[in-house]
Amino acid sequence: MQRSRIIGTGTYLPEKVLTNDDLTKQLGIDTSDAWIRERTGIGARRVAAPGEATSDMSTHAARHALDLAGITPADLDMIIVGTITPDMPFPAAAAFVQAKLGATKAACFDVSAACAGSLYALSIADQFIRTGAMKYVLVVGAELLTRIVNWQDRASCVLFGDAAGAMVMGPESRDDRGVLSTHLHTDGTQTAILCIPGGGSAKPFSQEVLDKREQLVTMQGREVYKIAVRALESVSHEALAHNGYRPQDVAHVIAHQANLRILEAVMKRLEIPLSKCHLNIERVGNTSSASVPLTLDQANRQGALKDGDLILMMAIGGGMSWGSALVRW
Repeated sequence: MQRSRIIGTGTYLPEKVLTNDDLTKQLGIDTSDAWIRERTGIGARRVAAPGEATSDMSTHAARHALDLAGITPADLDMIIVGTITPDMPFPAAAAFVQAKLGATKAACFDVSAACAGSLYALSIADQFIRTGAMKYVLVVGAELLTRIVNWQDRASCVLFGDAAGAMVMGPESRDDRGVLSTHLHTDGTQTAILCIPGGGSAKPFSQEVLDKREQLVTMQGREVYKIAVRALESVSHEALAHNGYRPQDVAHVIAHQANLRILEAVMKRLEIPLSKCHLNIERVGNTSSASVPLTLDQANRQGALKDGDLILMMAIGGGMSWGSALVRW
């Protein structure tokens, strides 16, 4: 059976930069640059323009990835967008991306796994390509989080930024290259610690929902931290053991940039030097499902990823949902 491989990567970041100092001045939040950096490692985040939608950002990132892959939108068989901030409840953001790209033969759908969305989407694409059902699949992680955060909650609003990242995946015939395996998990008993409680079928939009700001992200930070560290360590060991590798064999770590303190704790537990973990959280904050492909594209375009390098990917998001992938570049 053939494997899949990542043949192109791309990123889109909105032009507007919102620094920690800007945040405290513009929003009147009772905090400081030092307070935010100490707890999160974040110094700035991007904010989409007023008329910009998730599909717009996705399309920009996709074009960059397609150019690097050397294929056209017409070559795509499928488009999967990982997002919790689609243009509208339905149809899928992926359908809008298809139309904007002109990828007329691509089947399209979204995946909702919060910050783990792009890794879940990568896993789905990998399965389609392994079976031969699809040849080229576009995987996008994109979020417009600044429109769903509670700007009155300093513990959460300082974390998030807007961005899109894309990966073009295609077939790999070599036995020792490509996506070696993916591993996905969910603990549905932990839905309450990171969610948007209002606006769905359980609690439809109402004046009460709006008054309580329940249409916005709510998060129990300490609980998320504890689960994230344990889960990411475990799923990373799972991927390595499944393929007969050890942590010291890893050349690069491409991780969801949720919080620098989480990444530091996970890397320490894995006994992998933090220097192997590509970072951008200081500049763009937590970009949710965009984080993994954005970070991968950063490393790729810097020329850091060499043929044969072993890459460990990991992410966790609301659900709680998490996963890992092991890739031989």
